[in-house]
Amino acid sequence: MTATNPLRPAERRSAAGESKIDTAAILRLAAPLMMTNAIQAVLNLTDTWFVGRLSTTAVAAMSAIYWIMSCAVLVLSGVGLAVQTFVSQGVGGGRRWRASQAGWNALWASAATLPIFILLAFSGHWLLRPFHLDREVESLALQYWEPRMYGAVLGCMGWAITGFFNGIGATRVSFAIVLAITLSNAAFNALFIFGLGQGIAGAAWGTNAAQALGLALGLWLLTQGRFAKSFKTSLTWRPRWRVIRQQLKVGIPIGVMYGADVLGVALFQLMVGQVGQVPAAATQIVISLTSLAYMPTLGIASAGTTLVGQAIGAGERDWAARIGSRVILLCVLMMASVAVFLLLAGPAVIPWFAASGDAAAAETIALAMTLLWPAAAYQAFDGLYFGSSFCLRAAGDTRVPALTALALSWLLFVPLAHTWIFAPGTGWIDGLPQAGMGALGGWLSLMTYAILLGCAMLLRWRSGHWRRLSVPGY
Repeated sequence: MTATNPLRPAERRSAAGESKIDTAAILRLAAPLMMTNAIQAVLNLTDTWFVGRLSTTAVAAMSAIYWIMSCAVLVLSGVGLAVQTFVSQGVGGGRRWRASQAGWNALWASAATLPIFILLAFSGHWLLRPFHLDREVESLALQYWEPRMYGAVLGCMGWAITGFFNGIGATRVSFAIVLAITLSNAAFNALFIFGLGQGIAGAAWGTNAAQALGLALGLWLLTQGRFAKSFKTSLTWRPRWRVIRQQLKVGIPIGVMYGADVLGVALFQLMVGQVGQVPAAATQIVISLTSLAYMPTLGIASAGTTLVGQAIGAGERDWAARIGSRVILLCVLMMASVAVFLLLAGPAVIPWFAASGDAAAAETIALAMTLLWPAAAYQAFDGLYFGSSFCLRAAGDTRVPALTALALSWLLFVPLAHTWIFAPGTGWIDGLPQAGMGALGGWLSLMTYAILLGCAMLLRWRSGHWRRLSVPGY
C-alpha cells in the first residue's frame, strides 16, 4: 500500500472526509519509473547513435533486425512482464511471502528460455531470407542479431527482477538498476564497437554486458538488507511449478500481445527496408525518437499496474477502477505533450543520428522530418493503449487484449502497410493492391493501427470484465 493511506493505495481525503484519488501519490510512485523508462529510451538511442557513427547502412541493418529481435524477447518475457501483477496483489493482500515467491519463480522461468534464444541466434538468416534485403544490410543485421540473442535471456531476467521491485512499490530500486545498465552500456558500446573493433556486433555485446551487470545488481539488492528481511527472499527462492503455471497463464498472453504488436512493426520496418536504405534509416531514427514519448509514459502505466493490483489484492475493486481511469488519463496527457515536444525538437535532434560524412545523410534527415508528423499524430492513442493494457494486466485480464492486438496487427496493420508502402510489382504478395507511398505510407498505416488499438483497450477496461476475475493464489 502507499504511504498516503494504509488501507487503499493513492487515496486522500478532502476536508469534508470524501475519498479522492491522490494524483500526486500516483506521480510520486511513477516518477522513478518515468525516469527509468526515459533512461531506457536513452539506452535505445545510445545503440542507434553508436551504430550511426559506422554508416547509414549499419543503421538500416539495425532497423531491419531490431523489431524482430524485440518481438522474440517480448514473447519469451511474458512471465517476467507478468510478475508485477502477482507481486502487487500479494502486497495488497498482506501476503509478502507470496510476492517474494512470485519474483523468484519469474526469474527461474525467464532463465529457462536460454535454449530457445540460442536456437534463435542460429536462425537469423532463415528469418530474414523471405524479405530480400540488400546483401550488405542483411550481413550487418545478422552480425548484430546473433550475439544479441545469446544475451537476451539477461534482459528477460532483468524484467522479472525489476517487475518485483515495481510491484512492491520500490520503484527507486528499479531506477537505480536501469541507470547502472544505461551508463555501463555507453562505456561497453565504445569498448566493443571501437576499442575492440567489432563494429555493429560490438553494439550487441555491449548491451549484453550492461544487462549482465544490471541483473547482478538486482539479485544483490533482492537478497540483501531490508528486502531480504521483509519479504523472506532467502526462504522463497525454490522453483514452484504451481506458481510458474499461474504466471504463465497471465504472462503468455502479455508476451503474445506485445510480440504481435512488435512483430507487426518489425514487418513494417522490413518493408520499408526493401524500399531503400534512406527510408529504412529515417524510419529507425524516428522509431528511436518516438521512444522518448512512450518510455516515460510507461512509467505512469506501470505505476497503474502496481496501484490497481494492490487495490485488487485488498479487495477494493471499485477503488481499483477509479485509480485505473485516472492513470489512463495521465498517460494520454503525457503522450500528447511529448508528441508536441518531438515536433518542436525534431529539426535540432534528428541530425545527430546521421553520420556527417555519409552522402545519404541529408536525404535521411529530410525524410525523417516528414515521418515525424504521422508518428506524433497517434501518440495520445498510444497513451490509451499503455494505460488501459497495464491496468488490465494488474487484474490478470490479458487474454482478450492479446487476441485484440493480434487481430489488429495481423489482419489490419500488416496488410495495410504492404498496400501503402510498395509500388505495383515490388511487394511481397502480388494479390494485394499497392499504392507506392513508401515510408510515409508505412507510417500512416501504423498511425491507423495505433488509433484503433488504443480505443479497443480503453473499451475493454471500461467494460469491467476484469472485475470478475479472481485474485490468483498458489
